[in-house]
Amino acid sequence: MATTSDISRGLIIKLDGSLYSIVEFGENKTARAAAKVWAKLKGVDNKRSIEKTWNSGETIFPVRVEKKSFQFLYKDDSGFNLMNSETYEQISLAEEMIDAPQFLKEGADVLVYINTETEQPIGAELPEKIVVRITYCEPGLRGDTATRATKPATVDTGATVNVPLFVEDGELIRINTKTGDYVERVKE
Repeated sequence: MATTSDISRGLIIKLDGSLYSIVEFGENKTARAAAKVWAKLKGVDNKRSIEKTWNSGETIFPVRVEKKSFQFLYKDDSGFNLMNSETYEQISLAEEMIDAPQFLKEGADVLVYINTETEQPIGAELPEKIVVRITYCEPGLRGDTATRATKPATVDTGATVNVPLFVEDGELIRINTKTGDYVERVKE
């Protein structure tokens, strides 16, 4: 059995019948009372974010999860269809199970989390940074870089991203899929 001393960032635990991923954790020690361990948890099979506090040494229930590489094929009524890169097995995931579905494009690599107890997928995430092409944006003003002003741009996946004024149509840019923010221009 695992205890609160085994808590680490990214660990997935079972709590009240749901699965949660540990985003942040810490320990509070006081002179009179026993130490407490706190954690910020993000729901894996639900979209809730909660905070939980345990007494130091309490039992927790980690879930063994494997990350497997899948390739995004297409989206239809059943959801997002992915193919295992090694076995060519295909699965379909609902939109809410994928971290940033607005940035998915055909052929993109996706990491799928699979619960080893049930062999069921419990979520998927894109790489932290991806390269996309701008399909439409308004022309920017030359020389206006001191204000850090941004403008909306549509990328080839259909999503809208705020980019600096100097970025133009047809350029490749790198974006952060966790935040949806522009990172940098990419040379072809």
